[in-house]
Amino acid sequence: MDLEAVRTFVAVADAGQFQEAAADLSITQQAVSKRIAALEKDLDVRLFTRTARGARLTIDGQAFLPHARELLRVAARADASVRPGRRALRVDVVNRRIVTAGLLQDFYRMHPGIELDVVTLDADVDGAVAAVEAGTIDATFHAVPPQQHLPDAISTARVIDEPHEALVGPRHPLANARAITPGQLAGHRVWMPGLDARGEVAVYYDELATAFGITIDVVGPVFGNEALLAEIADSSDLATLVGEGSRYLWPDSYDLRRIPIRDPAPVYPMSLIWRDDNPHPALAALRDFLGSGRRDSPDTDVWTPTWERAAPR
Repeated sequence: MDLEAVRTFVAVADAGQFQEAAADLSITQQAVSKRIAALEKDLDVRLFTRTARGARLTIDGQAFLPHARELLRVAARADASVRPGRRALRVDVVNRRIVTAGLLQDFYRMHPGIELDVVTLDADVDGAVAAVEAGTIDATFHAVPPQQHLPDAISTARVIDEPHEALVGPRHPLANARAITPGQLAGHRVWMPGLDARGEVAVYYDELATAFGITIDVVGPVFGNEALLAEIADSSDLATLVGEGSRYLWPDSYDLRRIPIRDPAPVYPMSLIWRDDNPHPALAALRDFLGSGRRDSPDTDVWTPTWERAAPR
């Protein structure tokens, strides 16, 4: 399919007139007409109906328009894939509510001239590494166990040790505690519906639950964070675990409490993952930023998963 014809079709659809589209594309109106005619012949449909006010999309034209836009986006991404200095740095933050998104926002505040494409991949560390290797993304944040297979081109650097907090409602037995130990969560229902059962996340929480006798309930449909917070606010026995740097908002009437977990403080270790041969200049700036402001473990006794304790320092 002729991409210039597709680009012309989108320009006419947006402008509503062949003449205005021609001006936008810096070509003649005759050239616009020829491109549209060729595209209609290729597709074997009519895309526009001419009216006194200009050009109106037919039903087929309306159906084709979103796909035409996607074709142009794909073409732009294909072009940008070999021009890393001219495109946005694409970074997977895993979840927009957790510490990684906050760190990337801090990076952008320091470097507002850098264009960022912030994404959230539905992938464990294996899928994220594969996406980095394939060039789908420039970097991602994940825990990287030492036994994790990494292709030769992939590098990692540990950049975050994030402590946990318990999130409870005002009627929960732990609601007024200034801090708790992991063992104090034993016997309480820690509800984390939709917790990823794959990869390093599942391994981490399985070890955490076993180490401190905590019951983590993952059963139940996932209605979203807002529904989860509402349930916890209204409950006298539900709690959940959140990262210290995660960002959640709720109405004042919920009176939810974020309680630090200490002695030991469970921390989730996260690394930045990237390709060594990625020449994007913003990637080097991001690595420098994360290295200079690394969030280390709190100055207290900490707990990490066994695969992290076994990792060389």
